[in-house]
Amino acid sequence: MLELSQLLQGLDLQKTVSKDLSALSPKSWPFGLEWLPTSAYLVGGSVRDALLGRSSEYLDLDFVLPDQVVATAQAIARHYKAGFVLLDAERQIARVVFAQGTVDFAQQVGPTLEADLRRRDFTVNAIAYNPHCDRFVDPLRGCVDLEQRQIRMVSAENLAEDPLRLLRAYRQAAQLGFGLDPETQAVIRTLAASLQRIAAERIQSELNYLLSSEMGTSWLTQAWADGVLAHWLPLATEQSLELIAGVDRATILLQETHPAFAKGLLTRGLEAIAQPLAEQPETLKQKASGSARNWLVTAKLACLLPTPPTEAERQLRQLKYSRVEVQSVTTVLRSLPILGQAADRTPAVAETVAWLDWPLREQYLFFQTVGAAFPAVVVLAIAQGIPLEFMAPLIQRFLTPNDPVAHPQPLVSGQDLMSALQLTAGPMIGQLLAMIQLAHAEGTVQTQAEAIQFAHTLVAQADAKARRMPEQPARSRFGCTLALICLGLALSGFKPGAIAVPSFVSRILALDGQRDVLK
Repeated sequence: MLELSQLLQGLDLQKTVSKDLSALSPKSWPFGLEWLPTSAYLVGGSVRDALLGRSSEYLDLDFVLPDQVVATAQAIARHYKAGFVLLDAERQIARVVFAQGTVDFAQQVGPTLEADLRRRDFTVNAIAYNPHCDRFVDPLRGCVDLEQRQIRMVSAENLAEDPLRLLRAYRQAAQLGFGLDPETQAVIRTLAASLQRIAAERIQSELNYLLSSEMGTSWLTQAWADGVLAHWLPLATEQSLELIAGVDRATILLQETHPAFAKGLLTRGLEAIAQPLAEQPETLKQKASGSARNWLVTAKLACLLPTPPTEAERQLRQLKYSRVEVQSVTTVLRSLPILGQAADRTPAVAETVAWLDWPLREQYLFFQTVGAAFPAVVVLAIAQGIPLEFMAPLIQRFLTPNDPVAHPQPLVSGQDLMSALQLTAGPMIGQLLAMIQLAHAEGTVQTQAEAIQFAHTLVAQADAKARRMPEQPARSRFGCTLALICLGLALSGFKPGAIAVPSFVSRILALDGQRDVLK
């Protein structure tokens, strides 16, 4: 075992040690040192990061004790009125939750501390520190690996015991900016197939970290090359990984040219995707998701999946992504072709784009399709080669809260229409409101009075056409005729396949059996 003085001979830590090594100092803890038995040792990432001079506002401490584990944790939680969770009664693992961090207490595995350290994943995580006597224990020379900046396994058996450690090697290399020991990498390749027996939630957590930063991209690529992702992302290719690198470059470009938009790309949560864009009055507020789940992760994850949304959804559900996360990725996959087709029809212009080449109605329907996932679509579109000059006006629309195309606000309510036109509640009201929003986006309707007059005209035309179709029941005649008017408004001038049929039109056609109108 190495003492502190021996550690410092191999690793230049004098400057760091003199400053109490951050998490190694009881002064930074949310509880007093006197509550710890003298036999308790701080282990794992907090020791490693302190030796590297890495710090975090949120503490994450891990202690091992030879005995009295749960009793110690309970006493600390009770005295400081902190949260207490018994994580594993059989293995005696407990957690105390403070506002500024979590503290885990675990039963020492094996008869000695050294035996416990020899069961860990990598040598840099197998260094222990006793705060009572200011003593380090490093039986596997993890400090030498810290100095050499490499991830080295404790043993092949330890990796085989918990195959998630195979993927964690790449994540920690990315996290620390380290290299991967060649012998360790060779063992990982031989054990890669065993990752299929790991719980999907654990795989997803490691994958999200690699997707969440530029530093993770090269290690994600290496993990793919080493076969570590073969079971969970079987359709990922070399081109998939190259596209992820393109997303990183596109992110840097957006940070330079549209910093406010790029900030939202990196920090916004996915909760808004569950609502249509028009129903999100605060859709532009920046809010941290508290996890790796942001629009950058969404864009990169889409790169690794098959383009048919149904197949992508199947793989995402296998990885136990949430409903909202699945919806966000499949929305990106559905929206990208719309954007690509529009860009292909727009002549290349050096500084500006001629927006008449993409009608306002198509822009409006695109924003309704993409919703809150717009940032992910933008960064992925740029990575795929769509010019920033084409995207810039769309970005500006998205950043303008009252833009009638990107963020349509209702000019009238359903109650307004029922009162003004003497209509009863029903699907027709929603259909009229949808058409008013489209007309507002196109600039043909600007005020509440104009919106009501527009709806009055539609109803009058529908009634007139219905009278010429006596063989149809009245309600069905109105629905069918209204569907034709919808198509006239929303699809006139569209090129075949240029954009998805509006959902409200599809619903009307479904009700009246008129889907052949689209053919």
